[in-house]
Amino acid sequence: MRRYETFMIFDPDLSEEDRVPVIERVQETVSKQDGFLVMVDEWGSRKLAYEIKKKSRGYYTRLDYCGGGPLVKELERFFRIDDRVLKYMTALLEEHADVEKIKEELAQAEALKAEKASVKAAAAKPASETAAEPQTEAAPKETPTPETAAEPQTEAAPKETPAPETAAEPQTEAAPKETPTPETAAEPQTEAASKETPAPETAAEPQTEAAPKETP
Repeated sequence: MRRYETFMIFDPDLSEEDRVPVIERVQETVSKQDGFLVMVDEWGSRKLAYEIKKKSRGYYTRLDYCGGGPLVKELERFFRIDDRVLKYMTALLEEHADVEKIKEELAQAEALKAEKASVKAAAAKPASETAAEPQTEAAPKETPTPETAAEPQTEAAPKETPAPETAAEPQTEAAPKETPTPETAAEPQTEAASKETPAPETAAEPQTEAAPKETP
């Protein structure tokens, strides 16, 4: 048994409901011809290399199946007479295909796909729980912020209180320094006065001695 792949290009204006009957017809044909349909791979709408029936785009679908020559001829005959299919092309993949081995590979692929889906679903649950925890921790972190901001204000008040006391001390010391200045200035005036006092006494003495000389 050989393994083939056939590319079909549907009319891009067709809806999914219009394409489904063509795929169902392919599955029936493969079963009647004792073939095995490996997969139907839809590539979607793509731009054509050149226009086909005045269409610049087409909906690509890839068929992977195992069978003989008569199966390929029957499929191509159906595509040729169906207006929903713009173009088709068939290529040989394997000359001798082991259908049982292909089925095992498909089963393993399905199991691996299911395992990845379960791991992804399990990983999504703790992700939501982890996202909720940081919100709970963020609340206590914001609470001490105003308390910490209040402490510097309390410490700033006592620092400003001793400032006027320090400023008052130099004024108190400056007052006694100015007080002895007038006292020192008064002392020289007192001494000057005592020095001038004996001056008249010395002048009176010669007058007293001159008076008795005129008496005889």
